[in-house]
Amino acid sequence: MQSKVRLPLFLGLSLGWITACAPQVPDSGASYAAREAELSGGVASAERLTAPEPVSSEPLGAAGTVSALPAGAGVAPDSPEGIAAETAAVLASSSTAAPGQTPVVASSGLSVENDFSAVSENRTIQSDAALIAENRARYEVIEPTALPSRSGGSQPNIVAYALSSSHPRGTQLYTRVGINLQARSERKCADYASADLAQIDFLARGGPERDRIGLDPDGDGYACTWDPAPFRRAQNG
Repeated sequence: MQSKVRLPLFLGLSLGWITACAPQVPDSGASYAAREAELSGGVASAERLTAPEPVSSEPLGAAGTVSALPAGAGVAPDSPEGIAAETAAVLASSSTAAPGQTPVVASSGLSVENDFSAVSENRTIQSDAALIAENRARYEVIEPTALPSRSGGSQPNIVAYALSSSHPRGTQLYTRVGINLQARSERKCADYASADLAQIDFLARGGPERDRIGLDPDGDGYACTWDPAPFRRAQNG
């Protein structure tokens, strides 16, 4: 009998606990009416909206474009007004218009030379013909001339030497006598700004047969790290 009484009591307590923990559902009718009032521009919606803030302090022209101030208007050069004025001045000085004509610019000070409608109001066929004639008068044809002779022609020509030989680096063709030839060559080669200069000096001192200062320790006829391969590839390419 006691178990039968406890069962309904337990079920009642459980349902009460679930009801207390469930979230409160607002009145859908009242919420819908308030939401409709906000969407339709009611008082509640108007109070929540803030006035828009300006994003720029630049003055607007009649057509809604930024008005460029003339140069020398007392504005800072790095300000938007100063930049617009400088742009207009540059366009005016670098115009490609015919003599006596002014560049076609918009109210912002920027060129509209690519706008056919705007340009057609300020250009004529006669003015374009005058501009073409002026450009043709300035055109000058420069005929090619012979290359100037190389100064200091008494020095060895390493290009001709590279093309006259065919063996690769490291192939010994000439006898070299001495001790520590490689170490001596490394010290001597460090005195030259480039391998080309070392090869020129090597040939001027009797190379490739003679190596008077030790620039070619392996006897291949090439001083230091100089390599004739790039000159040969250029000729064959």
